[in-house]
Amino acid sequence: MTSYQVQILFADVALILFLARTLSALAARLRQPPVVGEILTGILLGPTLFDGVMAETLFPADIRPLLTALANIGVALFMFAVGLEIDHVTLRGRGRLAAGAAIGSTLVPFGVGLALAYYLMRLHPTDQPVAFTVFIALAVSVTAFPVLARILDDRKLSRTALGAIALATAAVVDIVAWAALAGLQASVGGAGEHWRVALILPFIAVMLTVVRPLLRRFLVPGDKAAALTPGWFSVVLTGALCSGAATEAMGMHYIFGAFLFGIVMPREGALELRDSISGRVQHITSLLLPVYFVVAGLKVDLSGVGVSELNQFAAIMLVAVAGKFGGTYLGARLQGLPERPSVALATLMNTRGLTELIILGVGLDAGLLNESLYGLMVAMALVTTAMTGPLLTLVYRKKVEIPEGGAGRDGKGLAPAAAPGAPDVIEGKDSRGENHALGRT
Repeated sequence: MTSYQVQILFADVALILFLARTLSALAARLRQPPVVGEILTGILLGPTLFDGVMAETLFPADIRPLLTALANIGVALFMFAVGLEIDHVTLRGRGRLAAGAAIGSTLVPFGVGLALAYYLMRLHPTDQPVAFTVFIALAVSVTAFPVLARILDDRKLSRTALGAIALATAAVVDIVAWAALAGLQASVGGAGEHWRVALILPFIAVMLTVVRPLLRRFLVPGDKAAALTPGWFSVVLTGALCSGAATEAMGMHYIFGAFLFGIVMPREGALELRDSISGRVQHITSLLLPVYFVVAGLKVDLSGVGVSELNQFAAIMLVAVAGKFGGTYLGARLQGLPERPSVALATLMNTRGLTELIILGVGLDAGLLNESLYGLMVAMALVTTAMTGPLLTLVYRKKVEIPEGGAGRDGKGLAPAAAPGAPDVIEGKDSRGENHALGRT
C-alpha cells in the first residue's frame, strides 16, 4: 500500500463509522433498529446519488478491495456470533409451536417466491434458471434473527412468551435458510468444483465429533468455563476465521464455516464465557460491519429506477410481506396460538436486515443476481425491516396475551405474553438464552 492509499483508507473508514453511527442514532430515535440507519448509509454513499460521482471520489477503485477485505472479516465474525447465539435453551419446550410457525414462515413465502422468480426471470434473463428461481424464493423467505432479537429487547418483549416463541421460530428459520443457501451454492458451482463441495460433509462431521469436544475440553474444563483471556479469545477468533477459510476453499462461502464454528462452541456451563466472547466480538463487528454496508451499497444504484423497476419492486414487496406474514400467521394459528399473538409473531418474522443483505451478496457473487435486481432486493430488505417497528406498535395498541390454556409447549400451557411495558419472565430466564450480544443489528 502506498502512503496515499493508507490516507484514503483511514479517511474512508472514519467517514463510514461517523455516518453509520449518526444514522443509526437517528434510526433509534425513530424506534428503528440501528441496522436501518446502517443500510441507509451504504445506499447514500453508493452510486445512487450524483450519478456515482461522490462514490467514485470517496471510494477510488484501488481502495475498494481493501474495504471489501475489512467487510469480509466483519461478516465472518458476525456469522460466528449468529451461530453462537442460537441456543437449544431458546428452542426447548417450544418445539411444536416454533416448528409449526417456522414451516409456515418458510414454505409459504418460498412457494409464492417461486412465482415471483418466474416473473422476474422474464425481465432479468439468466443462464441458471433453476438456481435463480430457488434463490429468489429463498431470499423472500428469510428472517433476520439478530434484528428480531434487537427489536424484542428494545420493546421489552424478549422475556415474554411471545418473544420466546418468536426467537425460537426465527432460529429454526435461520438454520434452514443457511442450510438451503449452502446447498444452492454447491449446486451452482462448476462441474470441476463438485468434488470440493462434497468435502463439506466430512468437514461438518469433524467439527461436530472432534472440534466440538476439544473446544469443550479446553474452554469448559471440569464443567466450569475458563476465564476468557486474550489468548483464549484469539484461539476462538482463529478457529472461526479458519473454519470460514476452509468452507471457502471447498467452494462454499466463508460465512458457512464461520457460522458452523459458532454452532459447535460449548453451551452447557459456558453461559458467561459465551457472553464474554459475544461482547468482545460485538466490539469488533461494530467497527467492521458498517464497512460491509457501504461495500454492499456501492453495488446498489437506484438512480435509474423507472416504471418497470417500480413494478418489480412492488411485486417483490407484495410477495415478501404477504408471503411471510401470511405463512407465519397460518402456521401459528394451526398450532393453536391465538389471533393477536399470531399477528404479532407474523409482524416480527417479516424483518430481514443484515441477514438478507448477506444472502443477497452471496447471490450477486454467484452470478444469480444482476446489480439492478440486487438493488431492488436490498431496498426490499430496508423497507421490510423499517416497517416492522411501526406495525408492531400498531398491534400492541391493545394488550397481546397468550392464555395459559392456549397454544402450549408441546401440549402444555404457555406463560402469558405481557404488554411491552410489563414483560413476564419465561422460566426465570432470558428467552434469548441469556445472551444479548447480537442486539445491535
